[in-house]
Amino acid sequence: MSVHETIEQALVAPRYLAGGGDPAWATVPLHRACGWSFGNDPLMPRVILTSPDQQADLRLDPAPDDQWWRLHHAATADRPAWWASFGARTPVELIAAVLDALTAPAAPPTAATDPLEPLRQAGWRWSPNSRISPDGIAEVEHFTDHGSNTWFITAAVGEGPEHHLWQARINGNAPGHLVTAFTRALASPTPLVRDPFRLPPHTRQHAHIRTEQLPVKTVAFALERRIADLTARHASATTQSPAAGAPRLPKPGRTR
Repeated sequence: MSVHETIEQALVAPRYLAGGGDPAWATVPLHRACGWSFGNDPLMPRVILTSPDQQADLRLDPAPDDQWWRLHHAATADRPAWWASFGARTPVELIAAVLDALTAPAAPPTAATDPLEPLRQAGWRWSPNSRISPDGIAEVEHFTDHGSNTWFITAAVGEGPEHHLWQARINGNAPGHLVTAFTRALASPTPLVRDPFRLPPHTRQHAHIRTEQLPVKTVAFALERRIADLTARHASATTQSPAAGAPRLPKPGRTR
């Protein structure tokens, strides 16, 4: 592979219109960098990953009429059980932001975290019951009425189910910094990189897309660099806190 080889890639903004992307961006680092074990059934098209402490599991289950991604966490001494789910077209980078926050070795900040603050800073509109993106396509709602406590993040390019793109649902018992990780990634102005020949129709019609020639190695090894960064994050935390047990890292294997 020549160092001068390039490949055309699409840079898509806003992020919520980029399409789902490669699921490996979320699943492979969980396994290789964070020590989550996996189980699979060759007769079923699903992926199940379980945290080293057996407290959390992530399921990727292609269900045409339901959420594809499901994250569950058991109750702990200071928090009830909680869950999150994400539709198939939810950009995987947004899901990965939640997982990265969940698996971060450092303790979450003690100060209160407002998941709506990244949206305010990004210029999202305030309505009585929701926060709406400047283009009106994405909406964040937090329902707390009648015993409900759930965050709903929805992307839709019009009224009716045929215009619905994806929805994320995060239980209100989830740590606030995880919800904030999602909203921060959602509102980030940084475009997401996609294969220009595999963009979904709604992306072409509503998103801002520019194409660039990127080095082949930059594209091909992006996932490996992500895994290396997360592995180093854990190694650094272990070095700084000898009492903390590092997760058992599985042997390197195929990444896709």
